[in-house]
Amino acid sequence: MTIPGIRTLNLVGFLSCAGLMAYALYAEHVLYLMPCPLCVFQRLAVISLGIIFLLVAMHNPAGKGRYAYATLLLLAAGAGVSVAGWHIWIQNLPADEVPSCGPGFNYIMDTFNFGEALRMIFTGSGECASIDWSFLGLTMPTWVVISVSIIAVAGLWNNVRKIS
Repeated sequence: MTIPGIRTLNLVGFLSCAGLMAYALYAEHVLYLMPCPLCVFQRLAVISLGIIFLLVAMHNPAGKGRYAYATLLLLAAGAGVSVAGWHIWIQNLPADEVPSCGPGFNYIMDTFNFGEALRMIFTGSGECASIDWSFLGLTMPTWVVISVSIIAVAGLWNNVRKIS
C-alpha cells in the first residue's frame, strides 16, 4: 500500500477543517446553538489551520519550506487546542465559580479596545460554561481538541516526512 502524496494529504487536512467548520455552521444555523466568544476563537483557529493546509497543498514546497509550513500548522493548531482547553476548563468549573454572563462577542469587539476585548473573552463568561451539545458524552470544545490534535499530528507528520 502506498501512502498518498504530500499535496494530497494537505488537501485532506484542508477538507477536514472545512468539515469541522461546516458542522459548526450547521450547529449554529440549523440547531440554533449560538457560539459563545470562545467558540468564535476556536472557529478562527480551525479556519486558520485549514487555510494553511490549503496554501501548502497549492504551493507544495520542498525542503525547508515544508518545515516552515509545519510550524505554521503547529501554531494554528496550538491556538485552537489552547482556546478549546480553556473552554473545557470553564465548562467544568463548579457552579458557584462560573463567571457571570457577559456581553456578546460583537458588542465586546465594537465597544472595547482590542486588549480589553481579548481579556474579557478569555476570562470567559457564563454563556461559555453552558453545555448545550454533546456527542458520546463529550462537549463540542472537547471534540475540537480531539479533532484539531489529530489533524495537526497528521499534518506535521505529512509535511516533515521523508519523500522516497
